[in-house]
This record gives sequence, structure tokens and C-alpha cells, in this order.
Amino acid sequence: MFKRILLPTDGSETSAKAIQSCISFAKETGATIIGLHVIPEFHTFTYQTEMLEDTRAEYERKCMAHVKKYLAEIEIAAKAADVQCETSYMISESPYEAIIKAAKDKRCELIAMASHGRKGMKGFLLGSETQKVLTNSQIPVLVFR
Repeated sequence: MFKRILLPTDGSETSAKAIQSCISFAKETGATIIGLHVIPEFHTFTYQTEMLEDTRAEYERKCMAHVKKYLAEIEIAAKAADVQCETSYMISESPYEAIIKAAKDKRCELIAMASHGRKGMKGFLLGSETQKVLTNSQIPVLVFR
């Protein structure tokens, strides 16, 4: 069935719950987890005001700290469950495109990710990477709420 599952994380509480659920699923099916974190490209204009003061070097340092922290969460949970795991990160303006590309490049048969459940105007303005993956992926997507 599913032997390679791409598990993207953004470090949120919702993603943390999805990690646990996905690893349980992978253990039951004997699948390997491919953990992924997508870093946005550096810009002097940003939607996160705390990043306006960052230089490129400082931004990259902070992003790499997040990569290590978020992917370590997947690695630790997979090891505890005795599930094979590998991790990687990508830099992209479009997280959903990076997720789909990573799934293809890593030969994954399933993408498993969290849904933040944004609705209404908040969902419209912020968008939903999960929704974009669902809409554009030809690989099956398992969504954890």
C-alpha cells in the first residue's frame, strides 16, 4: 500500500498532532516517513513584522534553527515508534508546490499533513497550504485535523 509517506511540518501545534497520528499510521502499515519543512525565501518585505529587522544572514540562521527543531520532532517520534524516517527541507516561495515536488522527488505514495481549519475571511486571506496541496496534487493526501 503506502511505503513512503511525505510528512510536512510547519512547527505548529496542529502539525505536532499530525506527526503523532502519521507515525502511528506508518507503524501500522510499515511505511517510511519523509519529514519536510519548507522555508520561505528571504524578503525585505514580509508578513511577519518581527522579520523586518533581520538581515539575510540572521534570517537564514533563524530558519535553520526552526528546520532543526521541527524535523527533530519528527525524527524523535519516529525513532520512539521504531518507524524508518528521513528528513529534508526546501526553500520556496510556494510551500504547497514544494510539498508536491518533494513528494514526487522522494517517490512518496502519500502526503500526510495537518489542517489548521481556517475558515471564512481568515482562510481566504491567509490561504491554506493543505487545501492547495489537495487541489493540485496527483498523489493522495491524508489530512489530519
